[in-house]
Amino acid sequence: MTWFILSLIAILFWSGSDLFSKLGSRPDDKYSHWKMVMAVGVVMGAHAFFLIATGTPFSISDIVTYLPASAMYILSMILGYAGLRYIELSISSPICNSSGAVAALLCFFILKETMSGLQFFAVALVCVGVFALSYIEKKQDDALRRQEGDTPDKKHTRSFLAILFPILYCIIDGLGTFADALLLDTVIAEEQANIAYELTFLMMAVFAFVYVVIVKKQKISLPAESPSWPPPCARPRASSPMCSPSAQTPSWPRP
Repeated sequence: MTWFILSLIAILFWSGSDLFSKLGSRPDDKYSHWKMVMAVGVVMGAHAFFLIATGTPFSISDIVTYLPASAMYILSMILGYAGLRYIELSISSPICNSSGAVAALLCFFILKETMSGLQFFAVALVCVGVFALSYIEKKQDDALRRQEGDTPDKKHTRSFLAILFPILYCIIDGLGTFADALLLDTVIAEEQANIAYELTFLMMAVFAFVYVVIVKKQKISLPAESPSWPPPCARPRASSPMCSPSAQTPSWPRP
């Protein structure tokens, strides 16, 4: 029962992570995804140094050993952050979170791990379900925008680019999970892998800082980077009697 409770807590925090990632993805700021890399990298780096300081064994070579998985995870997150500038979270998140099914299929076909018929059915159900949900959400969102008199532009949910980002996240994150299956407990222990991943993300945060602040000469102001919360009726659903398209003018920033 403990594992189930911990799983629910993990889902809660992960959904919160998706929400704040969307709030930090400003459509009018083409460097917003790099700024999120900075913030996440600093937090991860601080946690890695804490683990090392409290006695967790670690070697610099662990970073190189775990680099294939770290690179896949970090690249997928950067693409996910960038994609949130163009697409609704309700569409992006289900596609991204189907990466577990991708990893399961890779383990089956490449590592020759066994899967029962029921497991195959579960993987297929996940894939069909998340993509069907994304399609339905997209159709509802487009209908709502038309009702509001707002036509999505080329960079919004109808564009190939907007859908491509979460699909790439799904595939690359699945490759990262597959790399985990190859490396964890055989080449590197879980604790060392976690520290290696966090320190690699910290190095990416340093790269992002150099690129954004020094190369592109962008100023970073914490008050200016704070999330802008949309009002309750800014994106009304047609089924909501309390919020109608004429109730108020949408103020949620759009690309």
